[in-house]
Amino acid sequence: MFRPSTRSDVSPFIAMDVLAEAAKLEAEGRSIIHMEVGQPSAPAPKAALQAARTALEHGRLGYTEALGIRPLRTALAQHYRRDYGVEVPEDRITVTTGSSAGFNLAFLAAFDAGDRVVLTVPGYPAYRNILKALGLVPVELAVGSETRWCLTPEHLEEAQKDGPIKGVLVASPANPTGTMMTGDALADLVRYCDAHGIWFISDEIYHGLDYAEDQKTALEISDNAIIINSFSKYYCMTGWRIGWMILPEQLVRPVERLAQNLYISAPEASQIAATAALGSVQELEAVKAGYVSNRTLLLDGLPKVGLDRLLPVDGAFYVYADISRYSSDSLDFARKLLHQTGIAATPGVDFDPLNGHAFLRFSFAGAHEHMKEALVRLSDFLD
Repeated sequence: MFRPSTRSDVSPFIAMDVLAEAAKLEAEGRSIIHMEVGQPSAPAPKAALQAARTALEHGRLGYTEALGIRPLRTALAQHYRRDYGVEVPEDRITVTTGSSAGFNLAFLAAFDAGDRVVLTVPGYPAYRNILKALGLVPVELAVGSETRWCLTPEHLEEAQKDGPIKGVLVASPANPTGTMMTGDALADLVRYCDAHGIWFISDEIYHGLDYAEDQKTALEISDNAIIINSFSKYYCMTGWRIGWMILPEQLVRPVERLAQNLYISAPEASQIAATAALGSVQELEAVKAGYVSNRTLLLDGLPKVGLDRLLPVDGAFYVYADISRYSSDSLDFARKLLHQTGIAATPGVDFDPLNGHAFLRFSFAGAHEHMKEALVRLSDFLD
């Protein structure tokens, strides 16, 4: 008589399943190299930790206004002015419990049940799963080498033949590929959406982690863009569950109402710490230098051990590798890799239900010595 709702029938986030299995093996005494989740090995910036300690010693943490504390929103506005040359009114900034809450708020504020929203394949699996849970229709469009794994207006033209598109969600740098859109490609896509009344949602949580292209925010092109970002990646604050959104004026009050009712406010301690983190650029750039070193190591080392078909790694901290010469079942391949070598990596089917069986995603957000050891273990496994 009592059954789960149909809306809860979404696919698992396989990266988290791999993490759980890896943790189980670790608890049994196995040596595990974690390359399955995009989690920095570095702690939160020192200033953020100190700000949180001071807040805890004060003794009282409470609700904040739903859009976030004013000092954090002021600091974020200054960040956009300094790093992008874009003026963002504080009142268009809302603080969220991680980017995950931002996606929920954006989808609820911008779309009605049944609306069709375009995603790229390969892409972050939680996008499609959240959309499905909210009664929306993910329209997954395959991208490939001909467009450098980026979405184009031509993709949208083709998709609209099957019905109107109400939204487009793009990440640059992307997960799982690490590829980035050029400024011109991003501008073309945003302007197409503006011209056709399509909400453009820009996932910018890997901003700051760029290696081959200059990062661009969609705000440089249009005030209609919905920007979602997080302190989890560049700022090394995954467990603090804190992020932000930049909203068009017409969505500010709807998002505020939704936030008030869904979770009241983001945690005050995390907001205080995040405000301090924004001033920790020198420390964070040192962490990024570690990613640069890891990226160089893997891009040089993976082809030598037999994984020589890699997508462009312009940003983020992932390598998306073609494993088709070894397996046509990335889920089984990842399971064997974990149990036989202790390397935890995410099968491509998590990100791409069409061609993901032939790919594996490796995160290089961990320690450099772990990346070196992973190459040794991979060489033995693939030999």
